[in-house]
Amino acid sequence: MAWRLMPLLLLLVWTASMCRARARTDLLNVCMDAKHHKTKPGPEDKLHGQCTPWKEKACCSASTSQELHKDTSLLYNFTWDHCGKMEPACKRHFIQDNCLYECSPNLGPWIWEVNQSWRKERFLDVPLCKEDCQQWWEDCRTSYTCKSNWHRGWNWTSGINKCPAGTTCRTFEAYFPTPAALCEGLWSHSYKLSNYSRGSGRCIQLWFDPAQGNPNEEVARFYALAMSAGALPRGVEPLLLSLALMQQLWLLR
Repeated sequence: MAWRLMPLLLLLVWTASMCRARARTDLLNVCMDAKHHKTKPGPEDKLHGQCTPWKEKACCSASTSQELHKDTSLLYNFTWDHCGKMEPACKRHFIQDNCLYECSPNLGPWIWEVNQSWRKERFLDVPLCKEDCQQWWEDCRTSYTCKSNWHRGWNWTSGINKCPAGTTCRTFEAYFPTPAALCEGLWSHSYKLSNYSRGSGRCIQLWFDPAQGNPNEEVARFYALAMSAGALPRGVEPLLLSLALMQQLWLLR
């Protein structure tokens, strides 16, 4: 009977080893496989405005960084002003969020494959420093929106996002009653509100002074090392469970 299990056992060992190798080599200094990302990070001396902190090592181009600062960007035909003019203090957080998304090479530990027409990867549950999330919420609570999840459900018939039928424009605070509701719910859990503070080396900062270096590099290294040293690499548990079930079926034959 034991010989019948050898192919499955070898597949288990090979799968785990390959996933671990990928976890060790593909988590640092990487760009997502998405619509406007470069294939590899590199210097971009002409990054625009709030995206300039990433100019030494960027996953975005200068033209992408310029589009990110427009009220209705041609990158995704998305407008912040779907419920009237968004307040500038609020908008700067969304610009910074977009700069991080498009430009940062330090999100590898949280990148997951997705099956979407406009991207093959996204980041999920990035631990966002609590001060950054809190300030984002404070500065946006009096601006207006009509949805609590901006990833999906818009009316695109005009070519840009508009509020879907049956929704009402209310303050951000009505749709996002807490900082966690905003940071975690806005983009379908791209972020997770961290208990750690800026400068701790344990949470990703939206805002940083490039003259002092990029603190997110240390954060990415910490989590990449933790994943490499963990019992199982990210995402392998469901596969191992499936193989275990296959083994049981094999034994019943």
